[in-house]
Amino acid sequence: MNANPAAAALMTDAIGTGHQRAVGEVRIVSLVPSLTELVCELGLGDKLVGRTGFCVHPRAFLKQVAKVGGTKDVRVEAVRALEPTHLLVNIDENRREVVDELATFIPHVIVTHPCAPEDNRDLYRLFGHVFGCASRAQCLETELDQALAEARAAALTLPPERVLYLIWRAPWMTISRATYLAAMLARVGWASQPADAAERYPQFGWDAAWLAQVDRVLAATEPYRFRDRHIAEIVALSGRPVSLIDGEMVSWYGSRAIAGLRYLVELRRALHAATN
Repeated sequence: MNANPAAAALMTDAIGTGHQRAVGEVRIVSLVPSLTELVCELGLGDKLVGRTGFCVHPRAFLKQVAKVGGTKDVRVEAVRALEPTHLLVNIDENRREVVDELATFIPHVIVTHPCAPEDNRDLYRLFGHVFGCASRAQCLETELDQALAEARAAALTLPPERVLYLIWRAPWMTISRATYLAAMLARVGWASQPADAAERYPQFGWDAAWLAQVDRVLAATEPYRFRDRHIAEIVALSGRPVSLIDGEMVSWYGSRAIAGLRYLVELRRALHAATN
């Protein structure tokens, strides 16, 4: 009989793999920027041995953590040399064939796929369980619930808007409603357009009929680095008010979701006040 039932219990990740609480030395490689930030927020920075070049927060601490390439172009041998016990990946952000290769020598691969801000609750619980930081994970969950309540309250006091959220230029690309990004926007009363996109990140032309339904354009600062110099062009193409939006705040899950929701509440209120 196991003397520690909590350690023996399993919690499943996004693909249904069960994970027990880690025992012995823990060495984490994270291939996802927002998960790297979450690891540090949970007080696990001393267990983080590798990260991608896109994992930049918390900036000062991560300078001392080895880089293993990018989210898509991982240097497999660099990862192997770090002798990790746990690998953190995401269905959208990492290539399956690379993850499968890494899984041949990393004992524990944790796959994530939050599709809405509420999904961060399970993410916090999973990391809290596996890495023995359930108390801190519970604190994050409480903070998330508060931020979600603030977003709901804001959405009730502001008129709904249909928005075009730009993620790329040449070709122009946006998001479907089946994405985490769209779910974050929806929590503050922003309905992303188009409403019925077949692809998660569709390309579009400015002559598309559905653009007539758009009230506002939001140009994200990542993955494409939209800046002030792009606004005039987008206004001319869309005929709608255009605002820059912090892409990290909207697209990063994990602990960033808490600040992200509050950022969206403030932005919605500010833009509404500026145009009314």
